[in-house]
Amino acid sequence: MRAIAYYTAIVVSVGDGDTIRVRTGNKTVTARLACIDAPEMKQNPWGQQSVTRLKQLLPVGQSVTVRAIETDKYKRLVAEVFVVNRSVNVSMVQEGQAVVYRQYLKSCPESKDSLLQGENYAKQQRLAFWSQANPVIAQIDRSQRRQSKGQLQQGVLLLYLFL
Repeated sequence: MRAIAYYTAIVVSVGDGDTIRVRTGNKTVTARLACIDAPEMKQNPWGQQSVTRLKQLLPVGQSVTVRAIETDKYKRLVAEVFVVNRSVNVSMVQEGQAVVYRQYLKSCPESKDSLLQGENYAKQQRLAFWSQANPVIAQIDRSQRRQSKGQLQQGVLLLYLFL
């Protein structure tokens, strides 16, 4: 489903560094910030720092403009969120609180250049997430956790079979 629309909403809550809940009229929806990927909460301290910063940028009750892009497989609205014509998605990347989610970048043609420039700036300045010696982006962290979990499950199964 690919319907791009702009509308005004009110922030209800911040879930993590790239997910919020907003209300428009009498409807509340979960929105995934498009084209960015924030550290997972398990990636200490970066995940917590990211969510804290997003809560500062989008406090409960904040009026925002939402550019709806699509609905993802988890039934979340994928969107770019603006406060006074400033993209919160871009701000999070520029501040090193999130990275550009390159596999979905085509969904953000209007902010693609700003996102990429912002990420380069954050890397060069070693801001937040980029201050680590060996930063592991959330997408890779999730993949490694799934792989480790699968290996652990296989090990338990093998142990069970040999008992």
